[in-house]
Amino acid sequence: METYIKGTFKRSIFSSNDGFTVGLIKIKDTDDQDLIDYKGKQFTFTGLFAALNIDEDYVLYGEVIDNPKYGLQYKVNRYEKVMPEDKDGLIVFLSSDIFPGVGEKTAEQIVEALGEDCLNKISQGYECLLVVPKMTAKKAMDIHAKLQKYNASFETVVYLTNFGFNMKDALKIYNHYLDDTIRVVENNPYELIDTVDGITFSKVDELRGKTKIESNDERRLLALIIYVMQSLCFQTGDTFLQFELIKNGVNAVYEEGISDENLSYYLIELNQMGKIIIEDDKYVLYSYYKNENYISNVAYNLANRQDVVIKDIDLKIEKLQLFFEIDYNEEQKKAIKQALVKNFSIITGGPGTGKTTIIKGIVQLYKMVYAYGFEKLKERLVLLAPTGRAAKRMSESCDYPASTIHRYLKWNKETGEFQYNERNKVPAEFIVVDETSMIDAELLANFFKALPRGIKLVFIGDYHQLESVGPGNVLKDLIESDVINTIFLKEIYRQDQNSFITELAYEVNKGELDETFLEKKDDYNFIKCSSNDVLMATCTIAKKAIEKGYDLKNVQVLAPMYKGINGIDNLNKVLQSIFNPISDDKKETYDADVTYREGDKILQLENMPDNNVFNGDIGFISKISGSEITVDFDGNMVKYTPKEYKSIKHGYAISIHKAQGSEFEIVIMPVVPEYRIMLYRKLVYTGITRAKKSLTLIGDPASFAKAVYNKGNKERKTLLKNMLISNIS
Repeated sequence: METYIKGTFKRSIFSSNDGFTVGLIKIKDTDDQDLIDYKGKQFTFTGLFAALNIDEDYVLYGEVIDNPKYGLQYKVNRYEKVMPEDKDGLIVFLSSDIFPGVGEKTAEQIVEALGEDCLNKISQGYECLLVVPKMTAKKAMDIHAKLQKYNASFETVVYLTNFGFNMKDALKIYNHYLDDTIRVVENNPYELIDTVDGITFSKVDELRGKTKIESNDERRLLALIIYVMQSLCFQTGDTFLQFELIKNGVNAVYEEGISDENLSYYLIELNQMGKIIIEDDKYVLYSYYKNENYISNVAYNLANRQDVVIKDIDLKIEKLQLFFEIDYNEEQKKAIKQALVKNFSIITGGPGTGKTTIIKGIVQLYKMVYAYGFEKLKERLVLLAPTGRAAKRMSESCDYPASTIHRYLKWNKETGEFQYNERNKVPAEFIVVDETSMIDAELLANFFKALPRGIKLVFIGDYHQLESVGPGNVLKDLIESDVINTIFLKEIYRQDQNSFITELAYEVNKGELDETFLEKKDDYNFIKCSSNDVLMATCTIAKKAIEKGYDLKNVQVLAPMYKGINGIDNLNKVLQSIFNPISDDKKETYDADVTYREGDKILQLENMPDNNVFNGDIGFISKISGSEITVDFDGNMVKYTPKEYKSIKHGYAISIHKAQGSEFEIVIMPVVPEYRIMLYRKLVYTGITRAKKSLTLIGDPASFAKAVYNKGNKERKTLLKNMLISNIS
């Protein structure tokens, strides 16, 4: 529930270019029960502001949050200036930095001459000030102008909110354009899409009726084409598009249709504006071109730096084997050795090929070679992964700290920026990144920008798994360019070499399927049933696993689609009723048709570095207080207000995409005809390889077979591979 604080702004702790501010306010009044005891004291607040002046009064509207890193803070949604009304307040205001040249004595004279309504009188015209002793016309005009400018900032924000922007967007827009805001919005609001983070084409187009811009206006069509290109790239994963696809995409959303001639004209116009790159029939958004080109240059330069000479490295690897009591195969020895000798190497292989064993070996060899103390070691040797669960698995297997890429680069959710970047490099000298098939081109470009010149880099992953959610196909492109030193792991190295899960994964990856996939094995079963019976069969298998003593966190149902009777949303409702039924002892809260209950299994949907919780993390609701949900992520308690419910979802059943980078003791995977548009080889391969001990497929064998033989989504169209190859010539 929104509350308010009225108080005096004392100082800024942090302020970004777009107006995001962390500051201190001395509380005079509040209706927030958590802050009653803070009256007369200073309290930390955060939010977006057009301008804040020290020692001035404001009313802040928002809510108290408990930031796990910084403690209690007041998160501001909107705010108002409080103009001084009493004599003392007016004197302080008029003698402040807002009015240079007006001292306390002059301020007293103004208040004496004009009374406590002096600010309104000055706003109406400078002439009233001429009655003040020794006041010149020039000084009076300057005071009037400064007061008008002071008032204008908030008036502009009010104008923007009346126009249709929310307070957050209005403040971002004003902080970018300042006095030019109204002119830009009235002349070409589509300009905001390029200049203000978070302003989308859809939002601006929704407000077009308040301007004189017609549907066929060139300003609108240029913005619409960029919007369509961005949408198509996210749908396909491509980083470049061809003319016909763009035309079809534009005509699908542009009611009047567009001719080839007009589209060509607009695309050339966008090229001349620097918004797209055109190469033959490849049309590339400039940011995508820039990202892949940057990746190409950094990767090529790293790969071609002189190898590092490490004395007696083969002998050290022999010592590693004694240390771990293990015999590496030749592929693994080569992978560990080249990880330290080469400046950029890739290690790729399917399930059971020993990727985790190799990471452990690389970490231990690095320790042996460089012999750093632990604190310096943590700074110099860094283990990373794209998701929280993948990072945790990496840390547990290596007995060494690991982090998500976003957390390591210090991503700021409010500003949308990484604190480690091309101007502020990371302190590491050796970085190992696991599950790199999940990394898209934009994230990799940002990661590369933060790397120091002498960095050594190892990428590990299985490029036969699903590609990244965002555009790009970086791991596959890096490998297939033949520019980066790559070790292919082919020998299955798991102790349970008879695992049918591993055998099935390799069959699926090759597009082959032996009839034995219907036979029950020690670690595998296929339960044939109709679509109508899949839901109940899934619940039965999950329940049996829990009864056998498995932790609910490690019993995971995976499905490819959200809608339908066997979709993720319905699976979660039914599984919730079985594993966490309604109870008088458990509090509940609601989000539309979803019920959250104490004890529920929860999936995190987005990165929240400040709370140390990341996309793909799984936890359990430990407490519900009113509409506030507290989720326990392995001892990390994270609170969610209704505004933040979009960051979580029930986790009894999750998508195969969300499971990527994770492993579970038991995986249950329905396979039904109604999934057909989502059933293809990479998807089922990724699902199968999430299972560590047991895999149960439920449903239609024919649908599973079709998925195995269906290469599915077409090959992504990207530029990176050819960019890397062109560096050679």
